[in-house]
Amino acid sequence: MKISIPSVFSIRSEKEFSDAALAIFKYQAVRCAPYSQFISHLGIYPQQVTAVADIPYLPISFFKSHRVQSGEEKEEIIFSSSGTTGMVQSRHYVTDLKLYEESFNLAFAQFYGTAEDTCLLALLPSYLERDGSSLIYMIDSLLKQSQHPDSGYFLHNHDDLYQKLITLKHKRQKTILIGVTYALLDFLENYQLDFPELIVMETGGMKGKRKEMVREELHDILKSGFGVNAIHSEYGMTELLSQGYSKGEGIFECPGWMKIILRDTNDPLTLLQSNQTGGINVIDLANINSCSFIATQDLGRVFPDGSFEVLGRFDNADIRGCNLLVQ
Repeated sequence: MKISIPSVFSIRSEKEFSDAALAIFKYQAVRCAPYSQFISHLGIYPQQVTAVADIPYLPISFFKSHRVQSGEEKEEIIFSSSGTTGMVQSRHYVTDLKLYEESFNLAFAQFYGTAEDTCLLALLPSYLERDGSSLIYMIDSLLKQSQHPDSGYFLHNHDDLYQKLITLKHKRQKTILIGVTYALLDFLENYQLDFPELIVMETGGMKGKRKEMVREELHDILKSGFGVNAIHSEYGMTELLSQGYSKGEGIFECPGWMKIILRDTNDPLTLLQSNQTGGINVIDLANINSCSFIATQDLGRVFPDGSFEVLGRFDNADIRGCNLLVQ
């Protein structure tokens, strides 16, 4: 069975999303061995699943213990999660990098415009200092697309970053600074800006470098330090090939091929309505060659328009990934 890839990224309606999700589910229920076994243990027969609401979600921990892959193709790259020494990492075997590239390029363009006319600055030391980061793969690609000579990475050279931001402010250049949260805070310990047009996007939490903070407190510090009115965020993780974005207040939106569904924290097979709090399930139709239906370890709330916020983590869940801030 072949899935029509173009139809995934051109979804424009609920019916198109449902049709694609059900087709991919039936494909993965057969071709993805861990998912097939999981479904079997639940006593669910794939041919009887006729609505998206009936699709089961694979616990995200399977990416640590199993090769979650649909089909027999050899992987082009293996993305791995960050983690402290000794922690088991999630591994995402990506057999078609074009899917990931199309997903992040289309989503970035949807929320921020094309990378060509943007100066992109990346303050991502913890990601650059390890291998296997899907975020770094994405940023590498966006940096190559950017036509601005000042686009690039920064590790701990904060003075260079500060001088560059001052120059870009005076030039009125459209600029996005994407940074791991603790590194943005480290920067603001020595530098202050008043750059209202700057887009500051935090991602990745504290990585064990600092004490976790509630989102409101963190964003207030960042807004004050950079002189901006809102802090943007990215919601993504190793196990996904798509990302949601927030342009402020911690409210995220997804591209058309990605959707957030909530589950009851006490009964994971029961789904919740909007405006309730529950575990975050993700449908990522770009994950055609792994598993598109994932039960994460995040807690959240979904609003009637499909936007969502992340409220924290399940007890004892690994502190990793993007935007896992306690609330």
